[in-house]
Amino acid sequence: MLNPNLDQIQLNKEEYERYSRHLILPEVGLEGQKRLKAASVLCIGTGGLGSPLLLYLAAAGIGRIGIVDFDIVDSSNLQRQVIHGTSWVGKPKIESAKNRILEINPLCQVDLYNTRLSSENALKLLEPYDVIVDGTDNFPTRYLVNDACVLLNKPNVYGSIFRFEGQATVFNYEGGPNYRDLYPEPPPPGMVPSCAEGGVLGILPGLIGVIQATETVKIILGRGQTLSGRLLLYNSLDMTFRELKLRPNPVRPVIEKLIDYEQFCGIPQAKAEEAKKQMEIPEMTVQELKQLLDSGADDFVLVDVRNPNEYEIAKIPGAVLIPLPDIERGVGVEKVKELLNGHRLIAHCKMGGRSAKALGILKQAGIEGINVKGGITAWSQEVDSSVPLY
Repeated sequence: MLNPNLDQIQLNKEEYERYSRHLILPEVGLEGQKRLKAASVLCIGTGGLGSPLLLYLAAAGIGRIGIVDFDIVDSSNLQRQVIHGTSWVGKPKIESAKNRILEINPLCQVDLYNTRLSSENALKLLEPYDVIVDGTDNFPTRYLVNDACVLLNKPNVYGSIFRFEGQATVFNYEGGPNYRDLYPEPPPPGMVPSCAEGGVLGILPGLIGVIQATETVKIILGRGQTLSGRLLLYNSLDMTFRELKLRPNPVRPVIEKLIDYEQFCGIPQAKAEEAKKQMEIPEMTVQELKQLLDSGADDFVLVDVRNPNEYEIAKIPGAVLIPLPDIERGVGVEKVKELLNGHRLIAHCKMGGRSAKALGILKQAGIEGINVKGGITAWSQEVDSSVPLY
């Protein structure tokens, strides 16, 4: 309802006071504030991006806000997901978000959908809302949100973050490009690390999320120039903004229906391949590793394939650091050969995935090894709780 009947929308005395700084802006005014009150916005995700944009959409006076998320608040979220607080750890994110939104603005209607967005429910969930804001962090859901917006003719306000960099744009708005014009095909699984693997500066999603909130408000107001057709790139270390032009691809495939996006992004195939590889690599539990370390045996070498900064956070006693990137480049393979000198090889990482990959590379070089199941995370949870979880 981007062109509502404003005669049916009224502000009460409390709203005139609350939104006074908007009302005195000629570009917003009473008509614009009525548009915001009449508008409905659906936010997919209440993580790093969803947190700031939900706060500002609520404060701006969006009349109806929907939230889709199925996760719970974890202590590691609090470094960047500012809508949540310590008292909400272990509880549903959508409940935490609603509680904070209503503290900021009790005049908002907040709809909660405690579910994973899927091809089965996406059209039904998105259809009642005027603007969709994508705060997700994975490729299958981004393609799903995009295709559902195309089918429903909804603007898709997009943002993404990684380490120190972010990007934002508006898809599927007034004939502009959509996500498939930027990424016609998804990258191979595992090529782009998640924030859990690569890290993210906690402040970064605040800025990108606020940009998304700004674009959403502009679309509702019908004011200014949106980011449609422009991809905004931000580097927080350099404090630089760049723009890339985006245009609709005249030969892109027509989106006719929602598909299996996990399959489209190669997730099941990658998991099956990874499982096959891991089956070929023997494993040991962290309890078995503890027994081996306690026995005083000296016929093995324990190699930690995480990054140096992770090694500084937490380590298993006696582990030698040889990062996976070094093994992938070959120099680490030589280091492992020098260390072994007839000893057994045992490898670990944070949760077992990277060490399995390292052992696969080493196996091709003729070096057999054993993977520590669950990595240092399992070690902390099951053997030594003094080792920090991260």
